[in-house]
Amino acid sequence: MKELAIGVIASMFFAVTFILNRSMELSGGSWLWSSSLRFAFMIPFLFIIVLIRNNVKQLLHEMLKHPFRWLCWSFVGFGLFYAPITYAAAYGPGWLVAGTWQLTIVAGTLLGPLFFETEGDKKVRSKIPKRALAISLLIFVGVCLMQLEKANSLTVHTITIGVLPVVLAAFAYPLGNRKMMELCGGRLDSFQRIFGMTVASMPFWIVIGVIGFKTVGSPSTDQIVQSFIVAICSGVIATTLFFIATDRVRLYQGKLAAVEATQSTQVLFVLIGEMLLFSAPLPSGLAVLGLSLIVIGMLLHSYFTKRMTTKQNVPMQLLKRKEQNM
Repeated sequence: MKELAIGVIASMFFAVTFILNRSMELSGGSWLWSSSLRFAFMIPFLFIIVLIRNNVKQLLHEMLKHPFRWLCWSFVGFGLFYAPITYAAAYGPGWLVAGTWQLTIVAGTLLGPLFFETEGDKKVRSKIPKRALAISLLIFVGVCLMQLEKANSLTVHTITIGVLPVVLAAFAYPLGNRKMMELCGGRLDSFQRIFGMTVASMPFWIVIGVIGFKTVGSPSTDQIVQSFIVAICSGVIATTLFFIATDRVRLYQGKLAAVEATQSTQVLFVLIGEMLLFSAPLPSGLAVLGLSLIVIGMLLHSYFTKRMTTKQNVPMQLLKRKEQNM
């Protein structure tokens, strides 16, 4: 299936984020510039995309309706997501950060009760699905096993500043994005929402950039180039490819779940990239088992999502056939 290939390629470009963030830290670059420059570079490219699609006016109208909520949830979804990710890259290899980042699946499951769904003519608070939680816990075990690979060399201080920021990011990203989707109510497409959130999060990134200038000085040419590459590869190319793949199969839930599962290969691409660029050693023992559990868990999520969707669609198909025969 071509869409699966597109999804895997998108995952490869997403992996560039973790690899180059680690590269910039190893070469002496500050995470303050790695994070703020990425979003600054994303703006012109996203603006062109939204402009070509003739959607700028509609986006501005939506943002001006609820400016505070746009600023708040963009800060949560982008600021509290990417700043901790780049900060953590200074204290651990990219594949470890990427593996820990998979906790965002657990976070997405646990955040359910913060939102409401429609049942009939009323709204009820969403519940935590037990099966999804069980699979998410399997992924959590995989992440823990990856951390145990370095347990002998990790101190409490290192865990606090190298792992906990990623946990924060894993919860902030789905929370911010879900709240923004709830606010937009389907009136904006994904490109408009991403561009709007990037613009709304810029006050935070400007502050981060000012702090970076005062503490470490101007970014080096090498860091500017690598941040630009991250913005293009992850912020533009990867996102666009992933949207193309999912859009092509949006009417077929089984294929859509399969495309979404391709993102589980992201950790493997990061691992391969660090081995080739930084001569990083192969993970062994518990780390390999942990990586395997993460991939298996993500695939199980997609599999059961497919089954659930199929069961929900069957009654609708039977109803349509009865209406046609009447």
